[in-house]
Amino acid sequence: MVSFGAESFVFSLLSENVKIKIYRNIILHVVVYGCEIWSLILREEYRLRVSENRALRKIFGPKREEVAGEWKRLHNEELYDLCCSPNIVRAMKSRKMRWTGHVARMEKRCVYRVLVGKPEGKRPLERPRCRWEDNIKMDLQEVGCGDMDWIKLAHDRDSWQALVNVVLNFWVPYDAGNFLTS
Repeated sequence: MVSFGAESFVFSLLSENVKIKIYRNIILHVVVYGCEIWSLILREEYRLRVSENRALRKIFGPKREEVAGEWKRLHNEELYDLCCSPNIVRAMKSRKMRWTGHVARMEKRCVYRVLVGKPEGKRPLERPRCRWEDNIKMDLQEVGCGDMDWIKLAHDRDSWQALVNVVLNFWVPYDAGNFLTS
């Protein structure tokens, strides 16, 4: 993000509540636009988390400790507690799950046929790319529903909506060294 003197000065005069509203209602929606069809790998998830943490650190700034009187940088968990909203990756996975349920209920339409169809022809020799359906299955495994038939589950709107809410509110401690493997 390019920062000029006047914009950063004006941004520093705003209260934390206004900054959070700007972040949630403008910046977050621009960043995750179209995320329903993205096929994220772990490295991209890590980069999104890092950029979100940078934005939140810019909003909240350092905090002064009462006892020692020193300034300290906030940890990620403290930032998420102050922000009171799920992180960007959780929000993206929830949107993707909601869109998946919508597509799974479109049985006779072209989008559904693309989802369940198998491509023909030769595949490249290198490592296969991560497919959208693979991401959906990994997201379901994270919340403990990996062995279910997700297309049949999506036909029941109430249970699917409950599953989408679980994906949004499910928090997994993140291992920073894990992103290099994908």
